[in-house]
Amino acid sequence: MYKCLVADDQMIERDHMVLQLSKIRDIKIVAECKDGNEAADVIKNQHIDIVFSDIMMPGLNGLALLKSLKNPPVFVFISSYSDFAVESFELDVVDYIIKPVTFERLFKATTKAIEYISLKQKVAYPNGEMINEPGLKLADDKHIFIKDALGYTKIEIADILYVESMGDFSKLHTVQNKKFVVLVNLKSVEKQLPGNIFRRVHKQFVINTSHIITIGANDVILSDERSIPVSTAYRQEILDSVVKKTLLKR
Repeated sequence: MYKCLVADDQMIERDHMVLQLSKIRDIKIVAECKDGNEAADVIKNQHIDIVFSDIMMPGLNGLALLKSLKNPPVFVFISSYSDFAVESFELDVVDYIIKPVTFERLFKATTKAIEYISLKQKVAYPNGEMINEPGLKLADDKHIFIKDALGYTKIEIADILYVESMGDFSKLHTVQNKKFVVLVNLKSVEKQLPGNIFRRVHKQFVINTSHIITIGANDVILSDERSIPVSTAYRQEILDSVVKKTLLKR
């Protein structure tokens, strides 16, 4: 069972979160906190695997709570505002949910958090320190090598559909529905992949623009028919860099 803490200053919101989480197998709510100070005391005194925390709380808010912890549990932030998403992902949170919270969205975030914990256990030494090896290395302008459980795997850059953030891990999704996880955060992966092909479209996603089929108002559809969310901040950049150069004109 994964021990979880829920922190929200609004009792109704907190109770709703606990009710939804209680429906998810392998999740055990061990603490319900009304602010960051109360949550910090719990985390310091007992083992917590996942924290589901609101951001705007009196006293110690969610961001300050995470920053105050030396070895924090996995964090999922829940907020009524998208304004804090950038800073949150820079702190390697696993997910960021905008209220109102649906069960489907919470289930997705929880699954991602559990997967992250499992991956972290696999790549850690017995003393808990992370293995300090390059997770991704460019072989040439067409291939990369990634470090995984089997050793070093060579991947064609053209086969990468998109890259998804998992805190300080990243998951590479490739053609034929293959997935590879690397111990490199999304910001670092983005820097290492060719910038003329790969573009950030969301705080959690970098896509291979050569696989774009459709650009919608809030998402892009890739060649595997997967829908990837597009943030307003990145949509115009995608239109300018991908569409306008090739758009048929009168």
